Amino acid sequence: VLLVSADSGTSVGRPTVAGAKVVAEVLAQGRESKVIVFQKKRRKRFQRKRGHRQPFTEIRVKEILS
Repeated sequence: VLLVSADSGTSVGRPTVAGAKVVAEVLAQGRESKVIVFQKKRRKRFQRKRGHRQPFTEIRVKEILS
């Protein structure tokens, strides 16, 4: 946690705020839709087509404890 703001004030971490924690829940895990990567060199009969799917984790932050 880099910065915590509350009614009592704001604390900035260098590099992080000591003792601060984040409580979160995992909503979903999966893979994104496919991205096509296509490479071609003109006049050389070279072309390459590849796909990529990035894994992801969707979370919901419930609270930040400091």
